[in-house]
Amino acid sequence: MASNPTGSLSAPSGARPVVKVLVATTAMLAFISFWRAAAVVLNDLGSSAFYAGAIAEHFIGKTAPWFILAIMLFAFAVQTLYFESCSMFVRGGVYRVVKEGMGSTLAKFSVSALMFDYILTGPISGVSAGLYLVGLLNELLRYAHASFTLPMNATAATFAVLVTIFFWWENVKGLPESSEKALRIMYVTTVMVVLLIVWCCYTMWVRGAHLPPFPRLSNFTYSKDSLGWLRYTSLPYTVTLVGIFIGLGHSVLAMSGEETMAQVYREIEHPKLRNLEKAGLVIFIYSLIFTAGVAFFTVMIIPDAVRKTFFDNPISGLSMYLVGPLELRLIFRIFVVVVGVMMLAGAVNTAIVGSNGVLNRVSEDGILPDWFRHPHRRFGTSHRILNLVVGLQIFTIVLSRGNIFVLGEAYAFGVMWSFAMKGLAVLVLRYKMPGGREFRVPLNLKIGKVEIPVGVGLITLALFALCIINLFTKEVATISGVIFTIAFFAVFTFSERMTRKGAAGHVELDQFNLAQAGDLTPENVGVKPGNILVPVSTYYSLYHLQAALERAKRREAEIVVLHVRMLRRAASGEYELAADQLFSTIEQLLFTKVLSLAEKEGKPVRLAVAAANDLWEGILRAGANLQSCTIVAGSSSKMPVNDQAREIGVAWEHMSEPRPHVTLEIFTPAGQEEIFYLGPHAPQLTAKEIDLLHRIWLEFSDQLPGEEIHHHDIIHFALTEVEREIANGEQNEVLERLREHLHEIESRRCKP
Repeated sequence: MASNPTGSLSAPSGARPVVKVLVATTAMLAFISFWRAAAVVLNDLGSSAFYAGAIAEHFIGKTAPWFILAIMLFAFAVQTLYFESCSMFVRGGVYRVVKEGMGSTLAKFSVSALMFDYILTGPISGVSAGLYLVGLLNELLRYAHASFTLPMNATAATFAVLVTIFFWWENVKGLPESSEKALRIMYVTTVMVVLLIVWCCYTMWVRGAHLPPFPRLSNFTYSKDSLGWLRYTSLPYTVTLVGIFIGLGHSVLAMSGEETMAQVYREIEHPKLRNLEKAGLVIFIYSLIFTAGVAFFTVMIIPDAVRKTFFDNPISGLSMYLVGPLELRLIFRIFVVVVGVMMLAGAVNTAIVGSNGVLNRVSEDGILPDWFRHPHRRFGTSHRILNLVVGLQIFTIVLSRGNIFVLGEAYAFGVMWSFAMKGLAVLVLRYKMPGGREFRVPLNLKIGKVEIPVGVGLITLALFALCIINLFTKEVATISGVIFTIAFFAVFTFSERMTRKGAAGHVELDQFNLAQAGDLTPENVGVKPGNILVPVSTYYSLYHLQAALERAKRREAEIVVLHVRMLRRAASGEYELAADQLFSTIEQLLFTKVLSLAEKEGKPVRLAVAAANDLWEGILRAGANLQSCTIVAGSSSKMPVNDQAREIGVAWEHMSEPRPHVTLEIFTPAGQEEIFYLGPHAPQLTAKEIDLLHRIWLEFSDQLPGEEIHHHDIIHFALTEVEREIANGEQNEVLERLREHLHEIESRRCKP
């Protein structure tokens, strides 16, 4: 199959012949267990436990825990929508599902609402982390008898801005997505949650406690800003169902983060859907216990007279009203704040990564111009999208002045509308694409040949009911959300038209014929085994390719230039990709520069594109598939060459057997070269080491006349002796001697 995604572009005069680019449509993914997938989602979803219950109580009074509990149960039903959509499509996410179900217009509306969600996720998480930190600092200042305290909202907003800027810079540099980090955070969080639950239960057993009042009209206590435009009616006070939906509407932010499930689905190991269901069950149980548990414990343990003072950091307040010595409670509060800052700061990063992924995805579809995906000159990241997202987040933080309740009210808008559009799309697709699915949302009635998806219908109806009630009760959310969504929708629509009209203007780009294949192989690419693989990322950094071309002229080796498209977690969830998804004008410009360089050096190259979610594992797997003997890379702008080589070595160790034995050559912009060997290989001995080996061989040969001794026998014997010492429990002594040897060598090398 061949196609030309840039057929509208006119070739320049004297242009080179159309060159083939092999596009591997099967992404080279690093898969994760369902535990790690659950940890990734819980790092986002679980962070709401630090503020959701208090925000809900601020708006609807002491009945709030029951609504938080109801929302966490409802979240499990919403999960089933994601299970079904993931079973229908290889890719996931609101944008793709809504586009398949209801077309591009509603997809742009849905992604606009989703962007409002992401833009507010960062500020509410950052401000919440700041409030926990400032609350602790003020408590410590009070115990130190200080004459001043830090202003809560202003300091929290400043902290949130600093955290946002920090993660902006990390993402501009290319912060790697790590399920390992998420898992470690969840280990620490789980310790805190277990201690909190046990201690709260013990406190209630010692002091006694009462459940929060049940959600009846007589028990509802609305704040002055909880009813919005409904405050002019009697409905909230006379109709129980309206009161219940108002309570649920003010609690929905407790299940924000569910969208992340569709993004991690791509990475979950086989069997994918079954493991997604397992991850969903872990997420449901954990968030139910943590988020709902905190909401109940807060109302049942903290006295009514002081609880409002802890609305901005409820778990900190909870830790201070447990049974036990003050010092112990203060230590636990510090632990709570540390865990909270880790999770909430992680949610700030998730929001930035998610926004970047969503906007990259719509840019790939031609809705946003490629200008937004223009790679950073040094790091190769989509810095313009990151600048836009972070700029909006910082503006939101400053505009809110660190008021967690204003942020919480607005946050629910994007959460609910993105969920509602997802539900409607799945419902429509039951009729538009009635084919088989690995998973179906339960409660399906069949009358003759017509299926009535009762389960999907009820979930979607409930989501839209919450959206509508929020429109009337959340003035700030409605006004800001509608303005933001309409503005983004207008930008998407206008830029899509302009992008299509301006597509014919790139006359300076070469034409490429895209040959689509499932995997990269020597036959597909058109090279022999033993070729040189040169990964390239941006047209700003091709110095290592030039070095490889200069060498190849002398040794007649074939060169494959590979561009790896990184699949970010919050972008599309596909692993089978269309060719035009992987080859846009960004890649076209890159390969135009590559061909110019190859033509200048007079050496032919083969061009290939593949997708991966781990850069070096993707490159190494491509090298294994192509049977490359050498990989030539440019030095990292984020770490020293030795650290870069170590990171590549770790990726090599994570590969399944048989691992390729390849030579890794890393060039710096100054032209310096470092050579590393991946896999077992003969060491490169220095002249001093060879001389030492020879002297020992001479001495042993004199002491053992008549024995046939070779140099390699000396090495084998020495290694066997070290192995024996380790087996005899002398590993520490061996390590200490090795450490002394390394320090001695280092000190000698440091001498001028």
